[in-house]
Amino acid sequence: MAMGRSKDRQRGLWIETGKLARGPGHPFYQRLNALLGKQGFDAFVEASCQKFYAEVMGRPSLPPGVYFRLLLIGYFEGIDSERGIAWRVADSLALREFLGLELTEGTPDHSTISRTRRLIDQETHVEVFTWVLRVLAKKGLLQGKTLAIDATTLEANAALRSIVRRDTGESYQQFLERLAKASGIATPTRQDLARIDRDRDGKGSNGEWQHPHDPEARITKMKDGRTHLAHKAEHVVDLDTGAIVAVTVQTTDGGDSASSKATLEEALDVIADVMEDQEAAAGLSPAIFAELVADKGYHCNEVLARQAELGIRTYISEPRRGKRRWRRKGHAKTAVYANRRRMRGDRGKRLARRRGEFVERGFAHCYDTGGMRRTHLRGQANIRKRAVVHVAAFNLGLVMRKLLGAGTPRGLAGLLRQLFHRFAVFAGGLPTTMTTSLTSLVRLMHFHDRRLYRFGLADISTSATG
Repeated sequence: MAMGRSKDRQRGLWIETGKLARGPGHPFYQRLNALLGKQGFDAFVEASCQKFYAEVMGRPSLPPGVYFRLLLIGYFEGIDSERGIAWRVADSLALREFLGLELTEGTPDHSTISRTRRLIDQETHVEVFTWVLRVLAKKGLLQGKTLAIDATTLEANAALRSIVRRDTGESYQQFLERLAKASGIATPTRQDLARIDRDRDGKGSNGEWQHPHDPEARITKMKDGRTHLAHKAEHVVDLDTGAIVAVTVQTTDGGDSASSKATLEEALDVIADVMEDQEAAAGLSPAIFAELVADKGYHCNEVLARQAELGIRTYISEPRRGKRRWRRKGHAKTAVYANRRRMRGDRGKRLARRRGEFVERGFAHCYDTGGMRRTHLRGQANIRKRAVVHVAAFNLGLVMRKLLGAGTPRGLAGLLRQLFHRFAVFAGGLPTTMTTSLTSLVRLMHFHDRRLYRFGLADISTSATG
């Protein structure tokens, strides 16, 4: 075959759409689109979002089905910002097909995504999350009997150096300069300010400081030891399947035992909405919310007594507090001792291990590999809009794992890589002629979609030909 040479030539002004090059598609997104279409996703979100769109005014906006698919792409591709989602969609023919965009159509800009998010309220995003849970219940992937609760921190889109005093509005630099002048230093140097700041107690108090553009963010020590402004994401997880039943975004200075009430109430409301669908309700356990599992941060008299009044068996790890005094706290004493007895049993130990496995796995998938450990939005309402759809994508990944054996496109690529490596090992024991033809088949499949089958072709060819 002769080598073609590049040359300058005038491009045609018109081209038939039938002659445009089309990508091979992505098997994961094709199967996901088939699942959403079968369950009537687009009709549901259009009916839920109809009240936010005008009848005739202006040019057509972003369709609700396209908007929510864009947020799903953020989880499946591990993209943290809406700007990054827009860039990724503009660069991929497979994602264009997933969104239902023709090659002659432009992809959504990040400002369009942001404006649509601000237009659609938080309750509608939660309705989409509930719709996904109904799909899980119909597929037998949601039980609702044994639930676990835990929280993690999300780094806020706010810098510590920009915080101001709540009472006076001074910046941190101005506050230190005022302290230095009050101590007798007329013109303080940087070394003077550093010394005053180092010797001062309670310098990172959330009661005194806030960020001017994100006042709900709180000064928090992250898990890696760094100090940042952060928000808290709290999950309720079904320990029978790993599905996330509820997610809330709250401040980090309230304590886990204080924030658990709102999150557990949200979980009960979501499960009640799921049970309105008869087919979904048939897939749930007869005993809804019968057990609650949590770590030491949720152990307090109020939480245990409240769950005991609701008839919920608690399996909450108890910290070492020394000898307890139970004067006029008989009801709390009964709940604490019953929880302690359950935790010492075999089932309590099994549930504690399962909690560590399922809850931490959800955090890792949603916020580490899913790309939301650092938020690019400000305000808990905005962050929760993105978080609930992000977690809904994680739940859809459970369905995809049941259908394809992988819950993300990268997981499917790794699964196919393992399959082809096993195929290469098998091909190593075949006759030479058959091995050559099988190696050619692997090479053809590799070039069919290079992004999907990204593995070492030279290694496979070497092992296949011996």
